[in-house]
Amino acid sequence: MTKSVRDSTEDLEIGLLLEALFQRYHYDFRSYARASIKRRLTQARDQLGFASISAMQDSLLHDPATLGRLLGYLTVQVSEMFRDPSYFRALREKVLPHLRTYPSLKVWVAGCSHGEELYSLAILFREEGLEDRTIFYATDINPAALRAAEAGVYPLDQLRKFTANHQKAGGKSSLSDYYTADYGRAIFDKSLRSRVVFSDHSLVTDAVFGEMHLISCRNVLIYFDRPLQDRAIGLFRESLARKGFLGLGSKESLRFSRHAGAFAEFVREEKIYQRRDA
Repeated sequence: MTKSVRDSTEDLEIGLLLEALFQRYHYDFRSYARASIKRRLTQARDQLGFASISAMQDSLLHDPATLGRLLGYLTVQVSEMFRDPSYFRALREKVLPHLRTYPSLKVWVAGCSHGEELYSLAILFREEGLEDRTIFYATDINPAALRAAEAGVYPLDQLRKFTANHQKAGGKSSLSDYYTADYGRAIFDKSLRSRVVFSDHSLVTDAVFGEMHLISCRNVLIYFDRPLQDRAIGLFRESLARKGFLGLGSKESLRFSRHAGAFAEFVREEKIYQRRDA
C-alpha cells in the first residue's frame, strides 16, 4: 500500500470514528482542526495498543470504557497556574478595576481542563477583594478533567513554576497560603472553589451562559476549524454582559472572525477584548 493510499484510508477511518463518537456518545469533534485530531488519534492508537483507528472505533462502539480513555487524548489537558503571567497581570491592573464597579460578578472559565486557570482566577479575585461577590463557572467536555479540577490536587514538583508565575502576575501573597503539601501533592484550599460551579459544557453543541462579566477561554480555539471558532466566539458574544470582557490565548485572535466587530481590543498584546455596547 502506497503512502498516499495509506493516508487516505487513515483519514477515512478518522472521519468514521469521529462520526461514531458523535452518534453514540454525543461528543462532537468533527469540526476540530483535522491535523491536530489526526495526531492525537494516532497517539491514542499506538499508546492504547490498537492495530488501527478502525480497531479503536470498534472498541469505542462496543466497550464504553474506551470512551474515557480516548477523551484523555482528544481533549487537551496541558496547562499551568498563572500561565502567561502578563495576561493575569493585565486582568489585575486593567480589567478588575472595571469589574470592581459591579455589585456581583460572573466569570466563565471555558475549557477549564484540570482547573489551573480556574484556581489562578479565584486567587486573583481573592487578592483583589472580589471573590465574595463572584460566581465562577468552570466548564469542560471531559468528565475526568472536571473531577480533577474539582479536586484541586497537583503534583508538588509543579509548584515552583506555579509560584514563579503567580509572582510575575503581581501576586500579593505567597501561593503557599492557598495549598497544603501532602505525599508529593499540593492540595488547594477547598474555600477557593466554594463559589465555583463545575459543569459539563461543549462549545460545539451547547447553548450560552448568560450575563458573564468575564470569559476566559485560553488555548482552546486553536484546536477548532474556522466555522467552529466562529460558533464559539458567537457563543461568548451572546454570553457576555454589555461591556463584558473576553480573554483568549496568546496564539488566538478575533481578527478573522465574523464576530470581530462586536468586540473592541482592550489589551491588545494580551488578547483581552471587551464587548461593544451594541
